[in-house]
Amino acid sequence: MPRHDHQLHEGDALKEAARVRLTKEGEQWTGMREAVFESLASFEKPASAYDIAEAVSKTQGRRVAANSVYRILDLFVNSNLARRVESANAYVANAHPDCLHDCIFLICDVCGQTVHIDDDSLSGGVRQAAESAGFSAPRPVIEVRGKCGDCDDR
Repeated sequence: MPRHDHQLHEGDALKEAARVRLTKEGEQWTGMREAVFESLASFEKPASAYDIAEAVSKTQGRRVAANSVYRILDLFVNSNLARRVESANAYVANAHPDCLHDCIFLICDVCGQTVHIDDDSLSGGVRQAAESAGFSAPRPVIEVRGKCGDCDDR
């Protein structure tokens, strides 16, 4: 599939798009799932399950275990609500959960800023190479590490 424009959501529209996507998958949008998603979406950089558990614990006034957050994040990744930055064991909210693409992350080694781009023409070559090797790669994740423009100018 070639690159195309997405309807990017933010704030309450992002939360609603996530709720719609999750319920379309046959899952329930519970209070805890909403709290985890809101927390995840509030981070400017990829967040670990521990970061999210701490933030949710503060907002709810009770301790939330990272294990519970991990289970919810796994559900979010499988439902396209979140993306996992493999090399950092961290997560970002997907600003367009209604659109499924392969995932390409550009990760700054200096400041940690992570940009998520969708370009199936780039990841298509990886998918084809995997298929040629007899490997099924339903959702490849590509991570490119380097310096963002802000850090490169320093």
